[in-house]
Amino acid sequence: MLQNIANIFRIEDLRSKILFTLAMLVVYRLGAFIPAPGINLEAIRPLQEAAEDGGILNFLQLFSGGALTQFAIFSLGIFPYITASIIMQVMGVVVPRIEQWQQQGAIGQRKINQWTRYLTIGIALIQSTGFAFLFHNQGGGLAGSTGIPDLLPDFTAPRVGLVVLTLTAGTALLMWMGELITQKGIGNGMSIIIFAAVVSSMPNQFSLVKGNSGWPGVFQVLAMYLVLLVVIVFVEQGQRRIPVQFAKRVVGRRMTTGGSTYIPLKVNQSGVIPIIF
Repeated sequence: MLQNIANIFRIEDLRSKILFTLAMLVVYRLGAFIPAPGINLEAIRPLQEAAEDGGILNFLQLFSGGALTQFAIFSLGIFPYITASIIMQVMGVVVPRIEQWQQQGAIGQRKINQWTRYLTIGIALIQSTGFAFLFHNQGGGLAGSTGIPDLLPDFTAPRVGLVVLTLTAGTALLMWMGELITQKGIGNGMSIIIFAAVVSSMPNQFSLVKGNSGWPGVFQVLAMYLVLLVVIVFVEQGQRRIPVQFAKRVVGRRMTTGGSTYIPLKVNQSGVIPIIF
């Protein structure tokens, strides 16, 4: 196995793709610890403690790689882009122009991608404004009943505008980095960034488990993760096959024989889209 890994790095093209992907992930992790300007840094620690208590805030900061509880420039993560992509897919059923783009191949896809970027910026502006007001009002209930200190004590229009523009620019940068990983790196860039965000929080989670339950608790959590992984793969790959039988046909002077195939219907058609959306 180690020899196979070593052989991967001997291939120049593959090695450059791996290193490029890792470099983009390093930039992403650095951005997750750079706070937005104008933030009350003394309120960051209570915000992190509130997230550790569980609840909605803990769920949100899980997918941001901890950037949300730092109120970092990457606090919004890549989810405005994912939301915009889902909206564009849904609009393809309603708006005839978008439906035409979906049928135009590469040219139409470029137009859809361009409008997805525009929509991403709009969603990021709305979400960043919402977060600014939310964390100015003690978390708006996300941090529990006690709330948190004011993250934006200087709540003026210029200061709020600076925070909103910073968070929106962070999302735009992440969107660009994801597209670069897709083009020059390994795999789908957006999926890689989401994976990095989720995995980055695991060491802290294991540390908390070890502090509360010791090593037996850590092994139990690892076993639970493995079981969940097997179940998720099983459900994701599961499908209901609807048999389809083709009758014999006469084509010209030849008679084609009938055949049988099936229509695969996935058990989990929606995947994780409802959770993300």
